[in-house]
Amino acid sequence: MLRLNQSTLMMKKIVKFANYKDNIQSMTAKSNLAKGRESYDAELSTGLVEFFNRNITPYPTESSGPKFDLIPVEKQKDIMVNVARMHAQQEYDRIMELVTVLQKQAASIKRRLEITDAVHSAKYNFQIYHGQIYWLAYDSYKRHTILVHNGPDDWSVGAPIQYEYICKVKWLGDHTWTELDKDDNYN
Repeated sequence: MLRLNQSTLMMKKIVKFANYKDNIQSMTAKSNLAKGRESYDAELSTGLVEFFNRNITPYPTESSGPKFDLIPVEKQKDIMVNVARMHAQQEYDRIMELVTVLQKQAASIKRRLEITDAVHSAKYNFQIYHGQIYWLAYDSYKRHTILVHNGPDDWSVGAPIQYEYICKVKWLGDHTWTELDKDDNYN
């Protein structure tokens, strides 16, 4: 009897090993695309899932995994895109304000260079000094630009009729000339 039990037990072990061996062979016979230690092909009730790796999925793959709620991904993406666009538009507007300031500065420098060129091409017969105000005028009799001390309202008898006043200018410390308005403010 003992011998029968031992042989039955041995037979069960052989059958179990044969089943185990068949399972191993069936697992290795199926494709395992990743051929990694942690990846395997999972057989679910719906069929075979190739390359199943529980380490790379964001969701629990076992019944003992933590409970979670699905995130409405499309809604979340829309919110993220809208926020990104809002911040990008704010940054774009800020940069465009800076561009406007730089354009004004560039136009001012360009005008200073034009005035400087006009003064350097003008004729004058006196010593000029930094910080002093002069007038750029066109002498229609002599047909050239001149630099004069007196403006159109500074003459006691009236401005000469051949002078066409162009602008009031000031010589700056950097050897450029700038145009002034009627209140002696920089333009």
